[in-house]
Amino acid sequence: QVQLVESGGGSVQAGGSLRLSCAASGTTYRSYNMGWFRQAPGKEREGVAAIYTGGRTTYYADSVKGRFTISQDNAKNTLYLQMNSLKPEDTAMYYCALDRYGSSWYRSALDTSDFGYWGQGTQVTVSS
Repeated sequence: QVQLVESGGGSVQAGGSLRLSCAASGTTYRSYNMGWFRQAPGKEREGVAAIYTGGRTTYYADSVKGRFTISQDNAKNTLYLQMNSLKPEDTAMYYCALDRYGSSWYRSALDTSDFGYWGQGTQVTVSS
């Protein structure tokens, strides 16, 4: 059974950095497309970044491009999201997710419907 557990969230001031981690059990990351999503209160869950099977191709939402970096450590079976130059609008619950069937590869943007496994989330709060 696939389990995803996020960690690394917290409270930072604008301009600061955080690194989120997502540890997997029951599967290996490199076999699947993986994504990071976020959801702010009263808003829909949105895709932030993705890394596709093999780890060589990545995707970033325009809102985080140049500030966030997604990566994975195959030896540790852990997914990361390095977040730099954080802004108050980055405040949200952040979730990692696994696309078991690879359908996210065929979209131009991340869609929650492609990801069947989710972590419990980790809160990121950025103050101005």
